[in-house]
Amino acid sequence: MARWLKYILFALVLAGLAFAAYEALRSKPIPVDIAVVTTGPLTVTVDEEGIAQYRDVYTVSAPYAARTERSPLHVGDRLVADRSLIATLHPIDPSFIDMRSERELAAAVGVARAGIELAETDLTFAATDLKQAESELRRAEKLQETNIISAAALETARTAVELKQAALQRAENQVALRQSELVSAQVRLIQPDDAPSVGSMSDRCVPLLSPTDGVVISVPVESEAVVPAGTALAEIGDPRRLEVVVDLLSSDAARVREGATAIIADWGGPDLTAKVRRIEPTAFTKVSALGIEEQRVNVRLDMDPTDAETPLPGHRYRVFVRIALWQADAVRRVPLGALFRSGDAWNVYVVEDGRAVMRTVDIDHRDDAMAELRDGLPEGAQVILFPSDSVADGVSVVSRGVDAL
Repeated sequence: MARWLKYILFALVLAGLAFAAYEALRSKPIPVDIAVVTTGPLTVTVDEEGIAQYRDVYTVSAPYAARTERSPLHVGDRLVADRSLIATLHPIDPSFIDMRSERELAAAVGVARAGIELAETDLTFAATDLKQAESELRRAEKLQETNIISAAALETARTAVELKQAALQRAENQVALRQSELVSAQVRLIQPDDAPSVGSMSDRCVPLLSPTDGVVISVPVESEAVVPAGTALAEIGDPRRLEVVVDLLSSDAARVREGATAIIADWGGPDLTAKVRRIEPTAFTKVSALGIEEQRVNVRLDMDPTDAETPLPGHRYRVFVRIALWQADAVRRVPLGALFRSGDAWNVYVVEDGRAVMRTVDIDHRDDAMAELRDGLPEGAQVILFPSDSVADGVSVVSRGVDAL
């Protein structure tokens, strides 16, 4: 009995060793990630970063050189057309006068005063001549009543009065002219520290109002300052009228069509929809981060209308744009991660009866995750994602338990 027990134990030991050798030498299935060929929508897009900006930006500028008060605006303030104040414009103070110019202007004032005195003297002469001519006219009229003088002599006396009246008017105008010249010379002598009288022309101010409804984008001049004509005082935009500008490679822009739909994403809020409004016909050179010169084309998109409560990106926000080049609602799709090249053909590893089988497939359109499968596999076929070098035709495989769609 003991002898048979030894034989049995020995046989069990041999069987265990044989099983262990078998397990050590036999090839184990390779764990792989498996996806399934499905039918669904597919959209081919061109993706690029862009800038969201207000479509209509109004720059309010100073209409003439003036001194502005400190701006009442802050970036983000809401404005109402023809009611909200942009700036208050005051006349510019006169410039400083150097000693030479001051003396020249003082001499001009003296010349103007002398001219007034001369004109007033001429006015006195003209008034005296007119008085004498009127006296002679009255005598001539009395002599005409008795026919002592002729009618021609009376007419000559009347003409003399009219000429003297014209001379008097001319002398009065000369006095007014010389007085204006004096005022002009005196005004040119005003220094910046000469305080204007209250209610004078130099104390007047002009309010500059907003030309449109919107929000303040920027305030270039915040402090009180003297600005020349054309200086920008504020920029205003409508936050509900947005456009997106994205610069694409010229080869990608050639495939985009006006009216194409797009998705605006990765700006910090919900995804928004837009449409291509314009593809600019002129390209420009831009140096990439790698130092490569690229020909780029600006593509402008209009945001689709949204309700007032939908959040929108602000002016000059960075966004990520996906412009649709091609789309279909129902196509057979295979994940891009399952495809690999073998020669000139695309191939995949299909899982059949626990083994990997290489199949050649025909694909067409692709996005960043899926490819359109035209031929080679039926819907529902299981394919291996990102096959490693250990996966080959006929190798036993096993799923890691995570199926991708």
